[in-house]
Amino acid sequence: MVDMVTLPAAARSATGKGPNRRLRATGMVPAVIYGGADEPELCAVVTKELRKQLQTNANFFSSVIALDFGDRKLEVVPREAQLDPVVDEARPLHVDFLRATRGSSITVQVPVVFRNEEESPGLKRGGVLNIVRREIELVCPINAIPEQIVVDLAEREIGDSIHVSAVALPPDVSPTITDRDFTIATITGKGGSEDGAQQDEEETSEAAEDEE
Repeated sequence: MVDMVTLPAAARSATGKGPNRRLRATGMVPAVIYGGADEPELCAVVTKELRKQLQTNANFFSSVIALDFGDRKLEVVPREAQLDPVVDEARPLHVDFLRATRGSSITVQVPVVFRNEEESPGLKRGGVLNIVRREIELVCPINAIPEQIVVDLAEREIGDSIHVSAVALPPDVSPTITDRDFTIATITGKGGSEDGAQQDEEETSEAAEDEE
């Protein structure tokens, strides 16, 4: 199991452009914690540590992390970070956190990982893996968010379409799309047949519409 990420945090009371600007000058990013039965809570996190997570942790926005206030730790899920559009190295200006209240659910984007490509008969014969969805939007228990969704390609042939129904999801985890068995990936012949190319185009279009 991956260790839970911890971000140093501090309480804050002042709001507005001036106080927030001064806070950032001290190496802290203003933040707010919401959700659950408690009122929203103002806080700040260390800029350097937050930037590190934003740049290196692909699962940052789909993981439970701990905010360390020194005298207490609070489990939250990062939901949104506002970045400075002017600075080349994205500088965080503000971040929202959702309380990880046990028993509640959350909607998150979870990355798809493809395994055993070297064992796929279709890929061995020169087939091409066309990835339609690199992430799947899921509804999950807030304290049981999967790090990734694994697609096993070991027995996949040319012409196969891999739908969400073929993927093993953890208990109490379900896709937000429930009206169809949507495609995650296909395996086509090298260069793709006319039918295969048309199918890929339709599936890619479908995925793009879901994201709008």
